[in-house]
Amino acid sequence: MKAIQNPMAITPKNRIRQPISARIFRFLGASLVVIVAITCLVPFLMLISASFTQEAEIMRHGYALWPKEFSTEAYQTLFRNPEDIFRAYGVTIFITIVGTFCGLFIISMTAYVLSRKDFKYRNKLTFFFYFTTLFNGGMISTYIFFIRYLGLKDNLLALILPLMFNVFYLLIMRTFISGIPASIVESAKIDGAGEFRIYGQLILPLAKPGLATIGLFIALEYWNDWYNAMLYLNNSELFPLQYLLYRTLSASQALARIASQTGIRVANLPSQSLRMAMAVVAIGPILLVYPFVQKYFVKGITIGAVKG
Repeated sequence: MKAIQNPMAITPKNRIRQPISARIFRFLGASLVVIVAITCLVPFLMLISASFTQEAEIMRHGYALWPKEFSTEAYQTLFRNPEDIFRAYGVTIFITIVGTFCGLFIISMTAYVLSRKDFKYRNKLTFFFYFTTLFNGGMISTYIFFIRYLGLKDNLLALILPLMFNVFYLLIMRTFISGIPASIVESAKIDGAGEFRIYGQLILPLAKPGLATIGLFIALEYWNDWYNAMLYLNNSELFPLQYLLYRTLSASQALARIASQTGIRVANLPSQSLRMAMAVVAIGPILLVYPFVQKYFVKGITIGAVKG
């Protein structure tokens, strides 16, 4: 028996041909995307190449897509004490995971409360949060509060608390949750669900794109933070990765400056290649996170922008 073919199936004969203008537009769009992708990829390749290039070669000929004189001198200098790097990695991963989770929890819960139209004081609280973006106590008062009153000197909480709450992210999250139909909350209330159950089982699953977008922003802030470590930490065992790399680069530059002023020749002292190696070490792990949230990222940004 012959197989019965679906009369609605698209075959080469009955396929609708797109107009030439549409095909030209798709070709130009794809070409533009490829050009932009290459433009973004080339600097990253030059970054990796420079990290494996001999320092003298960089000073003579600059950066290139392929190292002319291959050298691991920068990585040898950077990993001279590998236990410090791995310890700093552990500290950075810990504060990034804990800070991102706590920040998402606080921001999403606050945004849910402010998005509820039946909450009497939501406009006043929104203005209160927004007011803090215009005026704040400044660095000195913040430092005194953290050190004298909270006692967070040489404490990892000093790296987590300052970045845990961001009003800009709160406003984006509130706008996103406001787009969820109010009928869902009302029907859940009729079924006897409480506020925490509505928040945990209804709002959070529907707000995944917004949570992924804000979570990526928060994680990047924690991963790249070194300033708070400089202010509040003296214990080298608590240094995050970015601050440890900053101290390593500062020490290398100071040594090179002293050597140039005194006329002492110091061998194996990379500077430019060391910077590139530090960037590769610091940027590697965070690049692995982006593909998992990329499908939510565009949607979260677009909905927040349109609704706002």
